[in-house]
Amino acid sequence: MKVKQIQSMSQVDAAIWNHLAGELSPFMRHEFLFSLEQSGSIGNKTGWQSAHLVVLDESEQEYLALMPLYLKGHSWGEYVFDHQWAQAYQQHGMAYYPKWLTAIPFTPCHGNRMIIAPSCNAIEVMQVLLTFIQSASKNQNISSWHCLFPSQVEVESLQELGLSIREQVQFHWFNRNYGSFEDYLSSFSSSKRKMLKRERRRIQEDGIQFVKIMGKDVSDEQWQVFYAFYAMTYVKKGSLPYLNLAFFQQIAQTMGENVLLVFAVKKDEYIAAALSFIGQDTLYGRYWGCLEEYSGLHFETCYYQGIDYCIEQGLKRFDSGAQGEHKISRGFEPITTYSAHWIQDENFNTAINHFLVRETESIRHYKMDAASYLPFKKKDSLND
Repeated sequence: MKVKQIQSMSQVDAAIWNHLAGELSPFMRHEFLFSLEQSGSIGNKTGWQSAHLVVLDESEQEYLALMPLYLKGHSWGEYVFDHQWAQAYQQHGMAYYPKWLTAIPFTPCHGNRMIIAPSCNAIEVMQVLLTFIQSASKNQNISSWHCLFPSQVEVESLQELGLSIREQVQFHWFNRNYGSFEDYLSSFSSSKRKMLKRERRRIQEDGIQFVKIMGKDVSDEQWQVFYAFYAMTYVKKGSLPYLNLAFFQQIAQTMGENVLLVFAVKKDEYIAAALSFIGQDTLYGRYWGCLEEYSGLHFETCYYQGIDYCIEQGLKRFDSGAQGEHKISRGFEPITTYSAHWIQDENFNTAINHFLVRETESIRHYKMDAASYLPFKKKDSLND
């Protein structure tokens, strides 16, 4: 096996990449990653330098594995927070940046991070990739490699290879073969069921309706309206949006069948919008924004409309993104997500491992506590 490093997704044929990646996740598609680069949402100016890895056979004719990789000069847009690690490096007169990052930019959704041909031994390929990264890190004075939100299988393999594993908690909705939203609510306790019905009823009383549009059918004018909502969410927090309008327009053209846009409409005016991506069995809620606040508007636009869509389309899961304890009372269950870390400096590696032991215990207690607030009747069991 031979590892080759490339500086752009344009250096890999889209058909080859997508054939290996499969249909499970929209975020590992060539079109998604290439749109980030081509739109300028990532690049040297943004601190995300593409440095993807491809593994070839000895003849360099057959692709055996592919892995997104970025050289980062900061830790923004990752959703696994290591700013304290960077500060510790700085306090000891050492440089934490640049660092290697294997992740989907601005996307805290778990899934495969290494695309490996079925004919290959996965852990052997991972070892080849790790060896390349370690060698490059020493030669280029790069502090570390971080793999964010990998699949459970990848986590186990990376742990076997000696990487440190970090745990976090997200809240996901699971479809237990519900026939309708009302059927879903029947699994709730009486008080929680009344709360959700009241939230949805208030939206109707305010005269707000919803329109679902597939990405390929969204007009340029509608994309501009959505982007204004999206950008407003960041402006309210005093920051700039990670993605630009060109990114959304490009994914609509290249992978519009994987994009769902929900508009909230009042008196023939768009007042809010939520954008989701559609995977093989999962809906991924990603971005939202509104013109003005209404009681329950966020919950309806971002969550209940998504649940409706999952039930209608038979999708098994709704991943609505990072954080959000308010999701618990609406039936989104706590699940564990992971990241894997290789730290070149042995002393810092030891210190970080000690930190992770304490953090993991706290995270696991938090997950158990969060589960106790779920709205389901006691007989309904949780997904692992």
